[in-house]
Amino acid sequence: MEEGIGTADLDSRSAGSANREETAIKGTGGSGLLAQIRGTFGGGEVDIRTYSPLTLAYIGDAVFEIIIRTLIVERGQRAANTLHKHTTRIVCAQTQAKLIDAVYGHLTEEEQEIYRRGKNTKLHSTAKNASLADYRRATGFEALCGYLFLRDDTERILWLVGQAIEMAQVEL
Repeated sequence: MEEGIGTADLDSRSAGSANREETAIKGTGGSGLLAQIRGTFGGGEVDIRTYSPLTLAYIGDAVFEIIIRTLIVERGQRAANTLHKHTTRIVCAQTQAKLIDAVYGHLTEEEQEIYRRGKNTKLHSTAKNASLADYRRATGFEALCGYLFLRDDTERILWLVGQAIEMAQVEL
């Protein structure tokens, strides 16, 4: 585990949460990638609480994958096939289920609700290499990542993913 990932105090990561309600409605206010995308291409005045869990999971899947790909690439130059194998070992339903199980106790009530909505949504596809339970938990985890991304809370996503990797003892 790299220094700084997953070591910050939960309270310090939750500081400044007084405007979470407004941020959830607008999904703006940050300075991360989403704010830069919106600044360049426009958009952003949507109540993200109205998005379906599968829409949140759709974007959350990409967000989680870019985090994992970045962590793996940062560990050194390797063949693209090797990078892909390492990534798919982590960005799969079984590992995502393990990660959310490890970090669930650190979620706020709001985050737990988003996770539950994602986990309990009617799925329109079946798991290829995972149990239905793992697939559902992974969908909930992806929905949470998507929600936090659309809220432009990059710091919180990174903290949760870091904590989850550390607590679940996932090798990168």
